[in-house]
Amino acid sequence: MVILVAAALLTCAGVRAADDAVPSPTPSPPPAAQATPATPAPPVAAAPKEQAKEPSPPPSVTVIGARDAHGILGRDVRSSANEDMGRIVDVIVDRDGKVRAAVIDFGGFLGVGSRKIVVDWNALRFAGVSSKSDSITLDLNKQQVSAAPEYKEDTPLIVLGAAGNLHPWDYEH
Repeated sequence: MVILVAAALLTCAGVRAADDAVPSPTPSPPPAAQATPATPAPPVAAAPKEQAKEPSPPPSVTVIGARDAHGILGRDVRSSANEDMGRIVDVIVDRDGKVRAAVIDFGGFLGVGSRKIVVDWNALRFAGVSSKSDSITLDLNKQQVSAAPEYKEDTPLIVLGAAGNLHPWDYEH
């Protein structure tokens, strides 16, 4: 079986080599093109395929130590009093790409009865996060978060912030 496959591959390679060796006939120009034109033809721009493309510059590379940065989606969030506040399920950015808030799946049991709320990014503390099992601290208590309105996509966001941390969102931006 292996010999048959090898023979087939060699045959295909031989046919391709023979096709490449045979020069393709060059078409003769039409009779009208053979006559000398009365007016000089405008210069023809080179086709895009013929133009040499400049190579793209190499991308920049930044190395971040494993202990210096961590992913946050799915991370547990706890209050300063160590109350379970839920998990981060999304991050909200503005049109400039600046992180503005986090969406937390709050309350419920095993996803049943939970609701999503939005908290100001500045109300989150990442100081104690050194491994994937560590939780993020929220500068709000369970009672404050319970009173927050539910987050619904494609509706204006109501962002819950810690005292003094909430900044108005510029809707006209």
